[in-house]
Amino acid sequence: MAETKPTGEKKHITGARIAQEIKQYKKDALISPLYTVCCVILEILIPYLTASIIDKGIAVGNMAHVAKIGALMAVMAILAMFFGVRAGVHSARASTGLASNLRESMFGRIQEYSFSNIDRFSTAGLVTRLTTDVTNIQNAFQMILQICTRAPVTLIVALFMAFSVNAKLSLVFLVAMAFLGVMIFVLIPKAMKYFKLMFRKYDAVNGVVQENVGAIRVVKAFVREDYEDEKFSGAANALFKNSISAERIISFSMPIMQLTVYACILSISWFGAKMIVGQTGLTTGELTSLLSYVMNILMSLMMLSMVFVMVTQSAAAAQRIEEVLEEQPDITSPENAVKTVKDGSVDFNHVTFAYQQRSGKPVLSDIDLHIRSGETIGVMGGTGSSKSSLVSLISRLYDVTAGEVRVGGVDVRKYDVESLRDAVSVVLQNNVLFSGTIYDNLRWGNENATDEQCREACRLACADEFIERFPEKYNTRIERGGTNVSGGQKQRLCIARALLKNPKVLILDDSTSAVDTHTDAMIQKAMREYIPKTTKIIIAQRISSVQNADRILVLDDGRIDAIGLDAAPAEDAMRKGKPVQEVGVFGSDEFGVAIRKDDAETMKLVNEGYKLLKADPYWKELQAKYLGNK
Repeated sequence: MAETKPTGEKKHITGARIAQEIKQYKKDALISPLYTVCCVILEILIPYLTASIIDKGIAVGNMAHVAKIGALMAVMAILAMFFGVRAGVHSARASTGLASNLRESMFGRIQEYSFSNIDRFSTAGLVTRLTTDVTNIQNAFQMILQICTRAPVTLIVALFMAFSVNAKLSLVFLVAMAFLGVMIFVLIPKAMKYFKLMFRKYDAVNGVVQENVGAIRVVKAFVREDYEDEKFSGAANALFKNSISAERIISFSMPIMQLTVYACILSISWFGAKMIVGQTGLTTGELTSLLSYVMNILMSLMMLSMVFVMVTQSAAAAQRIEEVLEEQPDITSPENAVKTVKDGSVDFNHVTFAYQQRSGKPVLSDIDLHIRSGETIGVMGGTGSSKSSLVSLISRLYDVTAGEVRVGGVDVRKYDVESLRDAVSVVLQNNVLFSGTIYDNLRWGNENATDEQCREACRLACADEFIERFPEKYNTRIERGGTNVSGGQKQRLCIARALLKNPKVLILDDSTSAVDTHTDAMIQKAMREYIPKTTKIIIAQRISSVQNADRILVLDDGRIDAIGLDAAPAEDAMRKGKPVQEVGVFGSDEFGVAIRKDDAETMKLVNEGYKLLKADPYWKELQAKYLGNK
């Protein structure tokens, strides 16, 4: 899904929100610059002492002065090294701590998002923000603590010392600084534009990788490796070209810096030599110290240019991170929220719903539906008829655009969100299992469930029969995404997980599509017998999955097109509405399948095959064995 910018007024990025995440590492963030200042002061004093050794020691043959000042310089160098090491340790701790806090805060905020919030960010975009963007912030913060402290302090102290040696000759530094300042001011805006675009290209690369790895079996099954290579190469090349554009601009900073350094050295050497020869107030030692200060001053400017590159790059990352942190969840619990769901009754009172609340086209229009507690409702309809959208409103995964949805007689917007979702258990269309044992996955439904309760839920979901065949049974480890179990096994585990919540409302969103009709019938029978008071809403493509429902709802283009009467057969409900033109019912007295009605050739072949099947004695034997009188 393409990433869209979060809605609402865009805030100016100041970094204040990110600075709040330093938290327990504030002490390290404050101590590191102090150590750096001490280190810089000691380093800047060394050239001054060098001038003293040359002018007052070597020039006059005073070796005692040389030894005394030399020993002092050695002590100062050792202290400078100590302060530098301590500054590095504290800055590293502060920057890595900031990165850790940022990731925790971002991940926690994402967990608070509603589906509509998540829809505004792409999955690849969120992954990039949690990884690449945070790493850029971490590196930039470490450079700010060390180099952004060292460079200005070095610049100020070295300028002070240079002017104290010879103010007239030190004017060269001011000219060089003015030139560099102008060049950096010109380069920053140009580079910033490309860095912002570069992060979007990172999102695209991550998106291609995630899609490919997640669907690698499909890629190999259809022999699409070459196509996927081309797609990845396209995304990678787009990132490469944008990065080159950004780095091309940044690359000007180093030659400009080197030109300025060499120009300063030449100027000071030329004018300094003339002053020494003309004996106009400059000694050899002082010229030596000034040349050292040239390197100190201009190296500090060079370090600032490096920081400029990093900060320019991280400013775009900071903006993307703050978008995640400042995005407010659309769905929250109200004050004095209702925490108890009385029963499983569900009422849709003239509900209209659009995914984009203000400007989107409604996917559900004027839904008026009333479901009694304990009732079983089948929901059918063609592809894109908004069946999943309908049930997502019950557990308040989205809020309605107009009208209201009530559960237990109370508007879902008045409930505590956690309490409502504990009472409404949903088995989604895309079944997801997590890495861990089968017990671990089942206890997502109820973390305090006993082993016996887990086994009972699996028995009701007909999952026990394959679990018992595993060597480690319920302690069998499930790989991430459930890749080591089949689609039908995954669906049954997800149903068992939902049953462990002991919900007031159970929603099965096409959740038995990967199991055979016999197992499907056993699951439906178990739910009728063991959880009769739970309201069950079953979305299905097979009529056999809903043929025992109290009522069957048929959706067409986001509207209720037909509702079967209590205990009415599935065929009657289907044939009352327009969807019968799209979905045909075949053999619903024994089993049901949904096929396209307008596919005349397929319908003809299916009907002929069905007639032959009904006449087969072996089929009648299987029918009597597994389906009885149904």
